Amino acid sequence: MTLAASHRPRIPKEAFPGLLLMGAMLVALLVANSPLAPLYQRLLDTYAEISIGAFELRKPLLLWINDGLMAVFFFLVGLELKREILAGELSDFRKVILPLVAALGGIGAPALIYAWINRGDAMAMNGWAIPAATDIAFALGVLALLGKSVPLALKVFLASVAVIDDLAAIVIIAVFYTSQLSFLSLGIAASLLVALFILNRRGVTAKTPYLLLSVALWVAVLKSGVHATLAGVVVAAFIPYRPAKGEKKPLLEVMEHDIHPWVAFGVLPIFAFANAGVSLVGMTLGSLLQPVPLGIALGLFLGKQIGIFGASFLAVKAGIARLPSGVSWLQLYGVALLCGIGFTMSLFIGSLAFEQSGGPDYAVDDRLGILAGSLLSGMAGSLILWLASRKSAAKESPTDQEARSAP
Repeated sequence: MTLAASHRPRIPKEAFPGLLLMGAMLVALLVANSPLAPLYQRLLDTYAEISIGAFELRKPLLLWINDGLMAVFFFLVGLELKREILAGELSDFRKVILPLVAALGGIGAPALIYAWINRGDAMAMNGWAIPAATDIAFALGVLALLGKSVPLALKVFLASVAVIDDLAAIVIIAVFYTSQLSFLSLGIAASLLVALFILNRRGVTAKTPYLLLSVALWVAVLKSGVHATLAGVVVAAFIPYRPAKGEKKPLLEVMEHDIHPWVAFGVLPIFAFANAGVSLVGMTLGSLLQPVPLGIALGLFLGKQIGIFGASFLAVKAGIARLPSGVSWLQLYGVALLCGIGFTMSLFIGSLAFEQSGGPDYAVDDRLGILAGSLLSGMAGSLILWLASRKSAAKESPTDQEARSAP
């Protein structure tokens, strides 16, 4: 017996980016543990080069992805941050207090757990920020799969926490994962920022000048020693948010709308495929219990829920914040668990902490911990939110349930 087309369960469109990320991760794991593993590694190690006269950029494919494609992701993050601060959920301080407190707790607790487990190992301590990150695409994707049983206020809370978390990650990368600086390149980057400022102040809303200066700025930042992806965030700050005469939407919203599908369905899955391929040959439970993967896994799974839920609970009980309308404590706890899905940003910070800083022995360890912690957090968070929805549905009248389930 088949369901009528109108009654078949449909996957919400908000869930597709998260599902695609999950698919890319699984494909990477399968390839890395198959006869195709040597080909996979050779592909990532393949060098690509751009040269113009004496200028030369030569990097393996993995770094073109991590330094180049991810700059586009950070540009999108920057656009979203600016919009949220100027006209979104982060524009009203009263609405910001709870997600801000929750995000800070969700950064501090995982970092402390990791640091305590890895104390005494200076190299391992480079990874303290890995479990502090949240993957917004994954977390929102899981939340979307639960459908209409999840209050809109809960989705807004999760998105706000993740946006603040991304902002903190940007600051952490800039401050703690910057190598030796080239002041000549920084000077060139500064002059390009002045040019972007002038474009913004003069109300230029054409895309081309901003894109050309963005590419030049990315190269300058790449050569400066500051991580190149931060160029994306800086450029986003100069994209105009005031619509030009005759235009309905500001350039910022137009670019955000245009770039989002490329990032969600291209950049992030490619990044996941390139970075999640961990060989499980010889792996045992003891491998996960090593300090680095254990610190990351516990930081994501325990640290996030303790930090986010604990900070939120204290803030509400102290009277400095309010629980979002229609959201129960059990639902908030479920979201706190979902924030333990670190994945994309955790993998990215891990590549800065170990793979590019002389610690190749930790390259597999950190990815193992990220995968384990993210998987546990996703499963536990989904279960708690499902139980919360069942509990909420049991309290509703039949009329309320019919209204909520109506298309």
